[in-house]
Amino acid sequence: MDLKSLIRDVYDFPKEGIVFKDITTVLQDPAGLRFAVDEFEKALKDVDFDLVVGPESRGFIFGVPLAYNMNKGFIPVRKEGKLPYKTKSKEYDLEYGSAIVEIHMDAIKPGDKVVVVDDLLATGGTSKAMVELIEEMGGIVVKMVYLIELSFLKGREVLEGQDVEAIIKY
Repeated sequence: MDLKSLIRDVYDFPKEGIVFKDITTVLQDPAGLRFAVDEFEKALKDVDFDLVVGPESRGFIFGVPLAYNMNKGFIPVRKEGKLPYKTKSKEYDLEYGSAIVEIHMDAIKPGDKVVVVDDLLATGGTSKAMVELIEEMGGIVVKMVYLIELSFLKGREVLEGQDVEAIIKY
């Protein structure tokens, strides 16, 4: 299946000059959604890991069915103030400011092997913040898998030293 053909370009979103890669068209297509989740699973078939970590909100969409299919736990990473228990947080830079992501303090134990799953690797800021959180908690990031990589934004360089894989590259 050609997943690229299912992805819709939305021009000037969220601001002028940006071409947003809209994955809702993949999600609404039953065969496309199944194929995408299967591709994530293939990327991890030989990886030894304990947990799937995914950021809100699209990391949840792919991370939960993947964790379920592979009999692993799922750990959400959310925007500041959205998790109900004690959290550990990390601030990171955006092109227009900064943001904070959080994870529950007890979500990752020292030595846990973690896979990060998300829909998009762009500049790598969110992903780098997640890696730092996981490592500060004693976890080990063994692989990072994305549906889409915007190679021209060089997010992979920000994640130097990590095992990064993308199903679709632009």
